[in-house]
Amino acid sequence: MKNRFKAYIRNLQDEICDRLEQIDGKSRFRHDDWDREGGGGGHSRVIEKGDVFEKGGVNISSVHGELPELIRKRFEVEQGWFWAGGLSLVIHPQSPMVPTVHANYRYFELYDDSNMNDVRDQWFGGGADLTPYYLWDKDAVHFHQVLKNACDKHGKDLYPRFKKECDEYFYNDHRSEGRGVGGLFFDYLRPNEERSAE
Repeated sequence: MKNRFKAYIRNLQDEICDRLEQIDGKSRFRHDDWDREGGGGGHSRVIEKGDVFEKGGVNISSVHGELPELIRKRFEVEQGWFWAGGLSLVIHPQSPMVPTVHANYRYFELYDDSNMNDVRDQWFGGGADLTPYYLWDKDAVHFHQVLKNACDKHGKDLYPRFKKECDEYFYNDHRSEGRGVGGLFFDYLRPNEERSAE
């Protein structure tokens, strides 16, 4: 699954960036490769000062190594190794009539040994949300319908569950409001008999 996910996020990054450059018409993404001390790295892309986009980033990562102490404690293991990959994006428009969008999707594998051959545990996490400056109801309805359609392909129970998690996760207590029009949030979504990792 790890190799399939890496290929998927590389292709998705290309598709998203190509489409955003077409929409903007002026600005192009700047590319930056980076390495993680301890294993792996990523590829960041930033677009800025365009006709449509003030600034945005579409980034992928593929990192691996020994489990940090915090995660070892969470999973109650003495030692372990991991691989994690993901795609994250934040796009800020020039016009206040266009919303900001955020999305992050990740996949995690946990191993007992440093060879990282036998997967001990695996899960997906992530989410997406939309923050309009001026609310157009049809945009919010469309955004949520697209998310629901994507979720429904894998189970009718997912959209309501992930929407609720987003509403709770991104709730701003001191302002008594959620972030934007909400979206989806999920973590520790493991394959099971009903849904495979693929």
